[in-house]
Amino acid sequence: RVAIPDRRTSEDNHSYYVSRLYGPSEPHSRELWVDVAEANRSHVKIHTILSNTHRQASRVVLSFDFPFYGHPLRQITIATGGFIFMGDVIHRMLTATQYVAPLMANFNPGYSDNSTVVYFDNGTVFVVQWDHVYLQGWEDKGSFTFQAALHHDGRIVFGYKEIPMSVLEISSSQHPVKTGLSDAFMILNPSPDVPESRRRSIFEYHRIELDPSKVTSMSAVEFTPLPTCLQHRSCDACMSSDLTFNCSWCHVLQRHLNNQDENTYVNCLDSQQCHGSSESRRP
Repeated sequence: RVAIPDRRTSEDNHSYYVSRLYGPSEPHSRELWVDVAEANRSHVKIHTILSNTHRQASRVVLSFDFPFYGHPLRQITIATGGFIFMGDVIHRMLTATQYVAPLMANFNPGYSDNSTVVYFDNGTVFVVQWDHVYLQGWEDKGSFTFQAALHHDGRIVFGYKEIPMSVLEISSSQHPVKTGLSDAFMILNPSPDVPESRRRSIFEYHRIELDPSKVTSMSAVEFTPLPTCLQHRSCDACMSSDLTFNCSWCHVLQRHLNNQDENTYVNCLDSQQCHGSSESRRP
């Protein structure tokens, strides 16, 4: 097993979140851990398919709207590889972007009967726990137990109960190894071959990468969301905001648009609903 050094709390400011890391000696690390085993059983579900397979993902509906980068989400996708995919459109490269990844790696819950992928939803927090899962081809290193908690107020918490080896030593040759957050937006571009059809292009606009050396047993990371333009409910509030995001207000849709909404904005222009004085851009 890896010796766990004593670490104090560290904090990083990002454009969309503030992240705080709590080391294994910090009492708050234990306070942030959600004890799924002690939770109301009606709120806890063992995902039997994910618990018995490798390289699989499954869509789950939340009981509340979770604000991810300011955008409310009601559906997420849980993957066996230690992450949650937050995008709307399922594609072959789920590990590339739009994820909440406490520890993305080549985990194989199907290796052991003791391995489970469990999720918990009590209406105010949604927790996914990868419990006693093993790395494919590295089973002799021991099992991992960790979780990601999505709170209704937008906070995201990574909890690490058992990390039996240094994350820096985990191979990424067969599967990406990542810890952090990522979001992207999608644009539909006209296809050069078939003008009537459109091709999807995904653009990552923000990513938070945690230091993998700090992911150890009994540590935790808390992401607290910062204000975004999406909180504005009027043109005046949007235009007068001192936030530094590049965004605009559509008078027809009566909503804020930013880079994530570029596809909505393009469709709005295509339909000639939002043009000229109907749309105001912040300087």
